[in-house]
Amino acid sequence: MFAAIGIIVLLVMVFGGFVLAGGSLGPVLAAMPLELMMIGGAAAGGVLIGNTMHEIKLLGGGLRKVFKGPSYTEEDHIDAIALTSKLMKLLRSEGPVALESHVTDPANSALFSEYPRLQSNKAVCDLICDPLTLLVVSSGTLDTHAVEDVIDNAIKTQMHEMDEPAHAIQTLADSFPALGIVAAVLGIIKTMGAIDQPPAVLGKMIGGALVGTFLGVLLAYGFAAPMAGRLKQINAHDQKIFHAIKQVIVASLHGYPQPLVLEAARSGLPPAYRPKLTELLDMMRGR
Repeated sequence: MFAAIGIIVLLVMVFGGFVLAGGSLGPVLAAMPLELMMIGGAAAGGVLIGNTMHEIKLLGGGLRKVFKGPSYTEEDHIDAIALTSKLMKLLRSEGPVALESHVTDPANSALFSEYPRLQSNKAVCDLICDPLTLLVVSSGTLDTHAVEDVIDNAIKTQMHEMDEPAHAIQTLADSFPALGIVAAVLGIIKTMGAIDQPPAVLGKMIGGALVGTFLGVLLAYGFAAPMAGRLKQINAHDQKIFHAIKQVIVASLHGYPQPLVLEAARSGLPPAYRPKLTELLDMMRGR
């Protein structure tokens, strides 16, 4: 929502200030469609040249995330801690055999079905199930530090993919000013071809060419760069759920008591989403 409001404020302030300063929007609006076609088309071509279809789909998802906000709610973070804690408790109390059906087939797991949002989230399910499956097939004999390394590598890979759209948008932000200059240069070339025209005609053509430079800078620093920054913020927020899951698994494998396990996971959550330790303990006790 704030992204949409920000775009409205940006456009009103920029073009409203121009009008209040005595400028006329007519020449700007007249030149804008073709200038946007050149700048936007060149940017789109660059995206196609530099990315596969997979990265382009990720870019589309990243742009949607800028407007929708973080993928995981406060409830999701708490549920992730609760679900992982229950699975680790099952592993300790009943052994790897009892855990196997839950982590190898989470779609049909009674434990996972208690948390439908997480059950339908592949990234979360994979991060929980993959290391626990290793524990199942090894009969729980794996070194805790080795399991932690596996989880760290999985989180790193997940975050790399999540950050790809932000890098692509930032690349667009870096390229828009230069693409605006390209559009402006083409306008100047067109103007030079009509050098015998009256000054009023030449002035209109030069003004139209400069719209390209204006749009390139505006798209870069008014749209693309803030979107890239916002997406990085959202990704940093969303990765907290992965670290919470990791802390529950690692702390449980170290044999820490449940309050310490929950505190290890809780303390890494975003402050706005961080429940009190007593709330988590009550939840795990079924209150």
